[in-house]
Amino acid sequence: MVESMKSGRPAEGGQTPPAEPESPSVLIDANIKELGDWRGGTLAHVRSLIKQAVPDVVEEVKWRKPSNSMLGVPVWSCYGIICTGETYKDKVKLTFAEGADIDDPTGIFNAGLGGNTRRAIDLYQADEIDEVAFKALCRAAAALNASKVKRTVVAGRGFTSAESPPAPAEPKLLSGGNPQIPKGDGDAPVQSYISAMPGWKHDVGRRLDLIIERAVPNVRKAVRWNSPFYGIEDQGWFLSFHCFTKYIKVSFLNGALLLPVPPVESKEKDVRYFHIHEGDELDEVQLAAWVTQGAGLPGNSLF
Repeated sequence: MVESMKSGRPAEGGQTPPAEPESPSVLIDANIKELGDWRGGTLAHVRSLIKQAVPDVVEEVKWRKPSNSMLGVPVWSCYGIICTGETYKDKVKLTFAEGADIDDPTGIFNAGLGGNTRRAIDLYQADEIDEVAFKALCRAAAALNASKVKRTVVAGRGFTSAESPPAPAEPKLLSGGNPQIPKGDGDAPVQSYISAMPGWKHDVGRRLDLIIERAVPNVRKAVRWNSPFYGIEDQGWFLSFHCFTKYIKVSFLNGALLLPVPPVESKEKDVRYFHIHEGDELDEVQLAAWVTQGAGLPGNSLF
């Protein structure tokens, strides 16, 4: 019996074993190949960005019907749908299921803006997607989904939600409203910190993270001492920030060498600070210039 199934010959009784269903990833590969033009390339590119932004993302295929050659619509999920990837004759549409509840500081959403829940990005042939902003949206969507997972206590089984993993506990806010985040390396702990920043500080944290990623695409991230740190591999750390009651303190660890020198002095001779208060107009050009300079200088090993 086993041999006949491996060889594809009919099993005993003349019946051919049913074929195993194709995985969603295989179907998405086929969808991209079937398109065979710029739309396939665009879909493959955004798929790669989603996987970079949310490594735990699950690929699905929904709405398979004759009108789309039974290839269906790619769907990327983490604790719920992040976005879908529909293709039309003239565009690729990326629809975020909970887009209306996601911060979009760069205005990357350009479609579905009048709806109550969804928001979309329409990409045409000549368009280039803002990779940093798009990945930030994907991470924000996954975090929002996780926060909405309903947990039900089941005796002897702990927390379940339609067999989904439990939503992470809300981080504790320390003095000044600073999130308590376990130390960790990489983007995930930094995003956890930013998601937990209270009130207006959350939006500023996301903008800072975007400015840094744009200025230094190869930036290294970590959380230590309940603060995000940014650095360059084998070169050390050059920036961190921390929530205080009335402001966010941005620390340039080699700030004394920056031009112009950031305005707030430190007890450490090399360190300079920049404070951001509620309602401040951020000079993103100046911040990006400081970040670029800081990344190009020897950093601090710290840990």
